[in-house]
Amino acid sequence: MKKCEFVPGVLNNFGGVIYCLKSDFKKCNTYNKQSVINFIKLTCRDRGFNYVLWLRLCLVNNIFIRCFAKVMHRHLSTKYGIQIPAGTIIAKGFRINHGTGIIVNETAHIGEGVVLHQFTTIGTWKNHAATIGNNVMIGPGVNIVEDITIGNNVIIGAGAVVVKDVPDNCTVAGNPAKIIRCENENRN
Repeated sequence: MKKCEFVPGVLNNFGGVIYCLKSDFKKCNTYNKQSVINFIKLTCRDRGFNYVLWLRLCLVNNIFIRCFAKVMHRHLSTKYGIQIPAGTIIAKGFRINHGTGIIVNETAHIGEGVVLHQFTTIGTWKNHAATIGNNVMIGPGVNIVEDITIGNNVIIGAGAVVVKDVPDNCTVAGNPAKIIRCENENRN
């Protein structure tokens, strides 16, 4: 299983944050055109994108933007019931669908193109939370527990409790989560 690579230093400068926000916008945008007006519409209408916008801006080096973003982040965390600390490493193309009741531990690493749905928890009792690969869709009500690795191109079904590593290109579901389909399987 190939792990996705995280580069936390890229996200600390304004250009890196804008790069990630553009990718997040493309992932969330249901409009045909990429424009400032559509960006504003999406920010006003989509609570998940609104939250991600302020979460990303919490990492900017500019003290004025960062302070205002932290106030907005805290406000939206309370309003929407989403708890994702600003220090969490989240790659570009991140999307929150139906943003409510989401908890992500600060030690989690989230890859490119990950989609989170409502009532999802990514946490740990011990030292480190999960590492989630690229292009992962996490369904509603999913719990991902402890230091496990979720591969690339994975679908986690609604209500799953994931306690073991998941290989690339698989679909898992259930409590505890079991592989129900895998693209790499040899079938006779």
